[in-house]
Amino acid sequence: MEASSKDNKQRFMLSGNEAVAMGCREAGVHLGSGYPGTPSTEILETIAKMVPEMYVQWSPNEKVGLEVAAGAAFSGARTICTQKHVGLNVAADPFMTLSYIGVKGGMIVISADDPELHSSQNEQDNRHYARFGKVPMVEPSDSQESKDMIASALDISEEFDTPVLFRMTTRISHGKSIVEPGEIQSHEITGFKKDAPKFVMVPAHARKRHVVVEERMVKLQEFSETTPLNFIEWSDKKIGVISSGAAYSPAREVLPDASFLKLGFTYPLPLKKIREFADQVDRLLVVEELDPFIEDQLKAVGIACEGKNATTLLGEMTPGRLATGLVKIGVLDSAPAVSDPTDVLPRPPVLCSGCPHRSIYVELKKRRGFVFGDIGCYTLGALPPLSSLDCCLDMGASISTAIGSSKVSDGAKPIYAIIGDSTFLHSGITGVLDAVYNKANINVLIVDNRITAMTGGQQHPATGMTLMGEPAKAVNIVDLVRALGVEDIQHLKNNDQENVRRGFERAEAYEGVSVLIAQSPCMLMPRKLKGTPYFIDPAICIGCRRCLQIGCPSLSLTGEFTAKERQQVVIDPATCTGCSVCAQVCPQEAIHSTEVSE
Repeated sequence: MEASSKDNKQRFMLSGNEAVAMGCREAGVHLGSGYPGTPSTEILETIAKMVPEMYVQWSPNEKVGLEVAAGAAFSGARTICTQKHVGLNVAADPFMTLSYIGVKGGMIVISADDPELHSSQNEQDNRHYARFGKVPMVEPSDSQESKDMIASALDISEEFDTPVLFRMTTRISHGKSIVEPGEIQSHEITGFKKDAPKFVMVPAHARKRHVVVEERMVKLQEFSETTPLNFIEWSDKKIGVISSGAAYSPAREVLPDASFLKLGFTYPLPLKKIREFADQVDRLLVVEELDPFIEDQLKAVGIACEGKNATTLLGEMTPGRLATGLVKIGVLDSAPAVSDPTDVLPRPPVLCSGCPHRSIYVELKKRRGFVFGDIGCYTLGALPPLSSLDCCLDMGASISTAIGSSKVSDGAKPIYAIIGDSTFLHSGITGVLDAVYNKANINVLIVDNRITAMTGGQQHPATGMTLMGEPAKAVNIVDLVRALGVEDIQHLKNNDQENVRRGFERAEAYEGVSVLIAQSPCMLMPRKLKGTPYFIDPAICIGCRRCLQIGCPSLSLTGEFTAKERQQVVIDPATCTGCSVCAQVCPQEAIHSTEVSE
């Protein structure tokens, strides 16, 4: 965190995620839970480092994380639960019923959406969850609001006995702006008190709680009209703009002279305030990312407005995109020449040098079977030159989709499911259980690098460490798989292509569920692993480029040519980790360890 001082007040340059952590400290939050997912991950990580008085944990998945936070809130503690947007899909079951039960201590459900799909498999707009679950929603537009709105959301939660959806996006979570700290509050944990009609959601109780939900929505509607989270900035009344969240800043930049109704409390909408604002401007625009969530609600109650006739349903709201759209509908005469942050030189992601997953994909490509994948670093096996992954749906789906395919395939080709250790513990366990129970003929590859790598190296139940740095019982994946009923279990030696080949052949010959566990640590986390680098002997290399087919970033073409007039390949010794996969695939044995040459 970068600190600055002005007028004797300390200020910090913080990302939105860091600011949320500061807001949790100031608001007296007692517990935070969740599952790592970009762009939300750094919230709990920052709290673990900077707020020692607060308990935080990584849960096996988002559903469990939300239930942990709910239990603490039922016991009178202030809590938060973090996840990325697709994580709330996993937690949707408890989320929907939480609206009925309500809370006791304040509870915030943080959903970090990902417009532009920087690191996600879809671009869903989670504002709909607020309306679907009938819970209030707040949306910060910068880091200062990310901090301040934590306290506001908790106050709303406790006042109206409801969880609050706190919607962030990638630009808010990762963008930095100046934050001024506030006073630190203290809140007492009141403890759990038995109240079956409130906490036990059997049908008879739920029917009565539904009445409470609908009455609460009426009160929240009234609250939205007066809360300072929604405010008007008057200027030229020819154009009136309604905006919120990450869309507010580009709207302000492109239309600096317009009048604005800035919404921080975005569900339920302050329809009376909006109607009064609309009556005083000549033309009303709604500037929002992704779906016309606000626009559709306004049109449904007869408030004339424009929005998606100028802006797209896709991607982030940028000044350039907004200006171009406003020219199209005649609000601007011309669009200023501004750079679009999405117009950058493509840089396809690849597995890191020495990644233990690489040898698995090299062999999978040879098997020519069907490979169902999952969410994690190993998803990169779908990209050229490895091109070994055929399907990827969601967390844990590799095993389940493989089962479905096996049941309708002729068995001529082997069917593989590949899943990482963290993802397996997140939602792959039940897939293996299903495969055994329903007698599927599939080969499950668990690539175990002992970390949640793609989101930055977070702990999980098999790493032996908690988020707070405390030693923990490490789940034995082999014992777990055996307990699920799997009888054929193999260990593969990563970076030993012959061992991997033999393991695959044995699995394909087995009738039933075969589990292959490839356990080898991530090359970067928790510390960078580097062995003796390899080199290519130019006197032996024929330039066949077979080594380039493993997709290692340490290998590249040079401007020099071999005797057969093919471009020479070279290995970067600074990044090579000495995994030896390139040497194992070289048909000329032209690749050797520098240790051997010395």
